Amino acid sequence: MLKLVISVLTLMTFGSSLAEADESLWNAGAAKAVITPQQSLWMAGYGGRTQPANGKRTELWAKALVLEDSKGHRGLVLTLDLVGIDRTLSQAICETIEEQHGLSREQIVICCSHTHTGPVVGRNLAPLHYMGLEQEQQKAVDEWVASFHKTVLSVVTDAIDRMSPSRLSWGSGSASFAVNRRENVPESTVPQARTSGTLRGPFDHDVPVLAVRDTDTKLTAVLFGYACHATVLSDYQWSGDYPGFAQQELEASHPDCVALFFAGCGADQNPLPRRTATLARHYGRRLATAVDAVLLTTQMTSVTADLTTHYSEQDLPLGDLPSRQQIERNAESSNRFEAARARLLLEQLDAGQSLQSTYPYPISAWKLGEEIQFVALGGEVVVDYALRLKTELSGTKTWVAGYANDVMAYIPSRRVLAEGGYEGGGAMVYYGLPAPWAPEIENQIVNEVTRSLGYVGSSLP
Repeated sequence: MLKLVISVLTLMTFGSSLAEADESLWNAGAAKAVITPQQSLWMAGYGGRTQPANGKRTELWAKALVLEDSKGHRGLVLTLDLVGIDRTLSQAICETIEEQHGLSREQIVICCSHTHTGPVVGRNLAPLHYMGLEQEQQKAVDEWVASFHKTVLSVVTDAIDRMSPSRLSWGSGSASFAVNRRENVPESTVPQARTSGTLRGPFDHDVPVLAVRDTDTKLTAVLFGYACHATVLSDYQWSGDYPGFAQQELEASHPDCVALFFAGCGADQNPLPRRTATLARHYGRRLATAVDAVLLTTQMTSVTADLTTHYSEQDLPLGDLPSRQQIERNAESSNRFEAARARLLLEQLDAGQSLQSTYPYPISAWKLGEEIQFVALGGEVVVDYALRLKTELSGTKTWVAGYANDVMAYIPSRRVLAEGGYEGGGAMVYYGLPAPWAPEIENQIVNEVTRSLGYVGSSLP
């Protein structure tokens, strides 16, 4: 009888161990492909360039990480070494992924690193770039975008084909080179202010890290983020800027690992000082070191193999719209970007379309196990959003990406909108929207994130 009890208890313990093991076992696959233009193309990010790219400092990459939980539910994270993508391209990519692989929109997050030494990407930042190009140059951009789209589909297929049993774990590190660029001017004062401890303004120095390891504990992928503009470099050589160098360092340190970067809410954060390749490499090493400190020297937390995903679009309101007469005056402006936006708006009016009074703003909200809330926000999001969401939700367990799914404009908080300046409204010219945002957008975005995470937590569609 005693032997029978012991046998039953042993079986119960073994069965419990198997259940625990199943709950922590994911299927995961990662892949990458070069997207560096082979032809002569104009670069994105700055309006003052006078010629196309003339060299390559690093390759530009499209990378994919596919995660599948214990119930077979999948999620795809795409990371792109690009300044951004617009709504049209984002929708086209997601539609073809759904056609080929059956992944719905809520299962896909597209993250751009926002490098300013990548190519013009279709009509993203159209008044700043595309509209000022000659017809042959526009054609070259369109051809590259078509080729890039095919490459993205290929890298997703490769990641799915490489899926295998894996374990996920997470941690959070820190890197301190991001500086609030609105509060610390001129840039030349930053080194002394850093030394004296007098840097001003909010910042987010967290470095969230998700490690993917196979059943032999070999690191196969690492997803990490940081809230800082990728604007160290401004020359004519293709490069992923500091995020590109960070990924390069991690992949060199961990053979056969795919390192994927997502930009956080760094719209008002710059890497300072900047403007040299030496500094870009330096910041890349510092970020990679912060990731490695989590991977190698801290106790990472296992992530239960349970993935829930949600995607929604909010109609964010714009402020007072300009009249046709105002737009016509702007079309004669000596500021070529203001004039380009005006021409874009006049084209809409002449086609019988009304000016946009709202914009369909994309929000992805995922939950990985009980451990991580992954929020992906569209546009160039200022740091206030990440700080508020972390405070109101789960601290470092809440990861907030910006520049995701559709980079349509800067996304100021209510504070930054009231203060004005570039991030508060001036930058709308370069994206082509007709007016600054209305003051209520911050609460509308935060409320929708909270609502979405409620759906995620209760497994609603």
